[in-house]
Amino acid sequence: MAKIEVKPTSYNYLFSPHLEPVVRVKPGDDVIVYTDDACESRIHTREDLPSKALAGAEFLNPQTGPIYIEGAEPGDTLAIKIKDITYTRDYAWSATIKYFGGLTSTSSTPTLQDPLPEKVWIWDLVDDGKAFYEKEMDIKIPSKPFLGTFAVAPKLESIQALTPGPFGGNMDVPDVCVGNTIYLPVFNSGGLFFTGDCHGAQGQGEVCGVALEITAKSHLVFDVIKGKSIKQPRIESDDKIMCIGSVRPMEDAARMAYYELVNWMVEDYGFDKMDAYQLLTQVGGLYVGNMVDTVYSLVASIEKKYLTRLGGLK
Repeated sequence: MAKIEVKPTSYNYLFSPHLEPVVRVKPGDDVIVYTDDACESRIHTREDLPSKALAGAEFLNPQTGPIYIEGAEPGDTLAIKIKDITYTRDYAWSATIKYFGGLTSTSSTPTLQDPLPEKVWIWDLVDDGKAFYEKEMDIKIPSKPFLGTFAVAPKLESIQALTPGPFGGNMDVPDVCVGNTIYLPVFNSGGLFFTGDCHGAQGQGEVCGVALEITAKSHLVFDVIKGKSIKQPRIESDDKIMCIGSVRPMEDAARMAYYELVNWMVEDYGFDKMDAYQLLTQVGGLYVGNMVDTVYSLVASIEKKYLTRLGGLK
């Protein structure tokens, strides 16, 4: 199989079926995808407050893509294995941004108090890339890279790159990481895949709205599952299967994620629907990927050890 590098000189800010593919690849190819950070590398120091650094930015969350995958057609499922994520600079940044975040007034839910103050944190990559260190706080945290946006183009509409949905998108889910396989529904010929917004680390919920934003290159391998249609993004790790629901309100995102997980258990693991519902009630996992984007993303999961029947205990 071929090794293909996708190193853009410009980016897209939409998940759209109307954009020309930047490259065509075949299932099994080793695809190295370079991505910029969420603000297209406009923030470098603590003095680069977002209100000034982003003043000339018309859009946020630059995407590399669309990538056309040969053989992918509507009604198929695209399976993407993340083989590696490598940072392409030695620091990440995070910030508080006016009228954005989980614990402040926002543009969609305005209130009368002043916005929280802007502040930028610079996290240096240390310990041979295994950790990030923030000098002012004197805190070190583990490096846990993942791709915040991971998407295919919707069928008809163009959707801004800050948005998650059934097509994937800006889900900000930490399990979109090395070693895992992400499954996305295919709506257009070639799938039309986009990715970007690499994070060096992020807590569940991404509460201030900005994770450790960093540039990166990712090693991806695509496969096409013919004739299999899914409704929402799915993730498979060595020990879990997971489904993502993205919508507001948050309880509907939870319902969406668990509904898709029940269907997966029925379709691929032979469960009765009500038995799957019961089992997830007792051992299911649920966490918030993001609580700050245009819609919220929640992840429902079950450990694979519960998907194999014991054959009856004596």
